[in-house]
This record gives sequence, C-alpha cells and structure tokens, in this order.
Amino acid sequence: MILVACALALAGCGGKPAKTAAAPPPSQTITVAVAGVETLPRQIAVSGDIAPWQEAPVGAEVGGLTVVELYADEGVYVRQGQLLLKMDDTLLRAQLRQAAAGVASAKATLAQASADLDRAQELHDRGYLAQAALDQKKAAQGNAQAGVAQAEAAEAEARARLAQSSLKAPVSGLVSARKVVKGQIVAAGTELFRIVRDGRLELNAAVPEDQLHIIRAGMPASITADGLSTVAGTVRIVPPQVDAKNRLGVARITLTAPGPFRPGMFARGSIQVGMQPGVTVPQSAVIYRDSSPGVFVIDANNVAHYRTVATGVRSGDRIEIAQGVKPGERVALSGAGFLSDGDHVRLAGAR
Repeated sequence: MILVACALALAGCGGKPAKTAAAPPPSQTITVAVAGVETLPRQIAVSGDIAPWQEAPVGAEVGGLTVVELYADEGVYVRQGQLLLKMDDTLLRAQLRQAAAGVASAKATLAQASADLDRAQELHDRGYLAQAALDQKKAAQGNAQAGVAQAEAAEAEARARLAQSSLKAPVSGLVSARKVVKGQIVAAGTELFRIVRDGRLELNAAVPEDQLHIIRAGMPASITADGLSTVAGTVRIVPPQVDAKNRLGVARITLTAPGPFRPGMFARGSIQVGMQPGVTVPQSAVIYRDSSPGVFVIDANNVAHYRTVATGVRSGDRIEIAQGVKPGERVALSGAGFLSDGDHVRLAGAR
C-alpha cells in the first residue's frame, strides 16, 4: 500500500503543466506619432573668421625721403586717388629743374643742327658742297633729335619721381593698418598702409564636406557674432577645395553691410539653401537630457528606446530630426518625459 501511494503521488506531480514567465506589465500609457518626411526650408549652420574681400597693401615707390605730412589713419574710409601722405620733395624738385634745363639745351642743339643742315643742303644743291659733308650735317641733326628725346625722357622720369613723393590711395576702401609716422625716412617698397577694398568684408565659413555640394553662389545668408546684431550676406563663391586634415571646405559669404564687424573676428552664420526633404516629428516628442535633445522610439513590441538626436528646422508644430530617427518610426509624445530606456508601454493612440 505504501508503494501504491508513492506511485500515485509521483503520477500526480508529473501531470501538472509547467508555468511560463509572464511579460512585465506596461509602465504607463502614452500617445505616439509617426516620423514623416516634409519639404522644409533648409539652413546650414556655419562659422569662421571675418576677413577682407580684398586687402591692398600700399607702399612707397621712391626711397630715402622723409615723411612730412600724414593725411589718413586707421579706420578712415578713403577714396581712390586721395592723398595719404607727403614726403619731402626738395631734392626731387631740383632734379626736375635740372632735367628741364637738359631738355632746353638739347632743343637748342637740335635747332642749331637743323639750321646747319638747311644751309648745307642749299650749298649742295648749288654744287658748292660735297655729299660727304652733307651726310655729316644730317647725322648731326639726327644725334641732336636723339638728344632731345633722351632729355625729355629724363624730365619725365624726374616728374614721375616727384609725383611719387605724394602717396595716393590706389583703391577706395577702409584703412585697416597704418605703418608709418611723421618724420620717418621710408625705403622704396616699404608697406605704409593697408586698405580693405571698398570696405567689403566676408565670412570665410567652414562647411563640412558632405554639405559643401548643396551650397551655391548667390544663396542668402545671415551672419552674427557675440554682442553684435545679425547682418545679411550672400554666398560669393565656394572654392573647389577641401582640407584633407579636417575635411572642411569654405564658403565665402559677403556681408551686405559690415557695420560693427571687423577683420579677424569670429562669427557664426546660417546659409539658406532652399527647400529640401527632411524627417520631422511633433515638437512635443523632443525632450532634453544632459542638455542634449532626444526622443523615445517605440518598437514593434511597444518597448521605449531613448535616442539622442540632432534637430533642425521648425515648421509649425513639427521639428526636423536631422539625425537619429528614420521615416515611419514611432516616437513617444505625452508622457515621454517620464519614460526610461527599456520601459514597456501601452499605446493610447497614434497620430
């Protein structure tokens, strides 16, 4: 009987079905939205240094002279041909007078040679002068004419050197640097001023290589810097070159009105590249953790997964997700701020 009772007990134990692990209950009920694709006005954020469009160095063409007057300083806008400085021209004026006297002497010699040739020609025609003597008079007149030309060239050189003692602006623009003081003896070729042509400045904007092909000359842009108001700009040119070290290209953006911007300043910009497709979600889906934007993506099993994203353009109540979410994925809306990564949720609806 004991054996029969044990057998019955074992049979009863073996007949019970095994229990399975139950799925965790949903932590909360949320609403979701599906990430879609919209055509949005795309902007590319850039940054870089402010630089002159063209900067003209202005130097002395004559050397060994003393600066006696200065007419321009840094920060002054000058016009093309405007006087910048004047050097002592006493010696140059004396050399010009000497050259002018040389011209007068050469012309007197030419007049004498021409008169001698005329008399010799008359005597030759009457048969009183040999041909050889006439040829000598012609050669003398030719030498006298060459002497006049040489003297006039020397006078022109002296006049040009005198004019170079007064330094004038080669272009209109803003004087960005002055490297000379009154009383200084300057050497030929020494840089004395630097002028930003037409006062035009531009932003040398660094652009990632994968976005460089989108930017075209003529696209509008806006430029700003810390403590300064935003100014409008236009992309002037996109050089066909990328830095092999940092994989960045350059877009040169001309500032429409430089205002308080100065060469060498760091500035940020935004280039409007036109309408482009982009992934968007409702703005309420984006939450911030550790100062970084992110969303909770709900998978097919209704499990929430947190993803850090990169946001872009806002359009109405939706915001572009430049990186982190694919079209068609579901993102949490209401209650997203209370979720944790891996939570199982219940869906109240989708839109």
